[in-house]
Amino acid sequence: MKPVRIGVIGVGHLGQHHARLYAELPSARLVGVADIDPDRAKLIAERHSVAAHTIAAPLLEQIEAVSVAAPTSVHYALVKSCLEAGVHVLVEKPIAVTPAEARELMELARSCGRVLQVGHIERFNPAISAVRPYIDKPGFIECHRLSPFGVRGTDVDVVLDLMIHDLDIILSFDPGPVEEVRAAGVPVLSPNIDIANARIAFGSGCVANLTASRVSATPMRKLRLFQRDAYISVDYQTREGLIYRRRLGQGNRPEIEIEPVRAGDEEPLRLELEAFLCAVRTSTPPPVSGEDGAAALDLAHQVLEAIGTFVQRHT
Repeated sequence: MKPVRIGVIGVGHLGQHHARLYAELPSARLVGVADIDPDRAKLIAERHSVAAHTIAAPLLEQIEAVSVAAPTSVHYALVKSCLEAGVHVLVEKPIAVTPAEARELMELARSCGRVLQVGHIERFNPAISAVRPYIDKPGFIECHRLSPFGVRGTDVDVVLDLMIHDLDIILSFDPGPVEEVRAAGVPVLSPNIDIANARIAFGSGCVANLTASRVSATPMRKLRLFQRDAYISVDYQTREGLIYRRRLGQGNRPEIEIEPVRAGDEEPLRLELEAFLCAVRTSTPPPVSGEDGAAALDLAHQVLEAIGTFVQRHT
């Protein structure tokens, strides 16, 4: 099969790595990049000996597929223009700003017969892949995603910037329909919500407690799941997984047995891009579809609505 002709729109902090990996992958041929900053577009383009653009239209005429790694606020307009041009799209999370925008993009991709994949990169974290076979109807899930403050991502609330990663992972465990959402959050260093906590109850009986912050001194990305006779811990940063199981020791006394889970050292973004290219080349559904991205976004907005209710009660 010929390599997929591909481009990248938005070559900032994350988009530059999309370009780097596409330039390395044998199943892709990086054709060009686009960025509204002409100096940035030129820098990344020269790094990989490809064309630089300041608008997407000329690039879309030359490619079959594209990564959209621009700010969230412009995802909808960019993805729509790419799909209407007949180009397959991998868009960084979240898929859009509003659920209505997400649904429109899903329907457009379907009608155009084009792949629409959403960049929920934690799905490709080797630690998650390693522990997923051991997860069986968790009753309680706890997530912490904390990072120091930075300008990138502050065009949206921390729920859409960071917490949405964990919302997507939890939904991938199929916990059933959402029954109740309670949440609180406050702006600290930006006009938007910078720290938030949510408690979500699902139809299966599972309860998830999530905290996301972009005003923390020390970064943390951890997931803990509790299910019958087992506790599973994942550190996304170190890619370490631990399974704590109950066993009977001497005198039939309950004890805890700890089993480390080996995770691979593959780069999650490389795995994500390879999955996208495979979906494009084989015309098969991507592992993180537009529907998945829309579901995570819808739940994120339920969290934001609950935060709004919390703020109204306390002002």
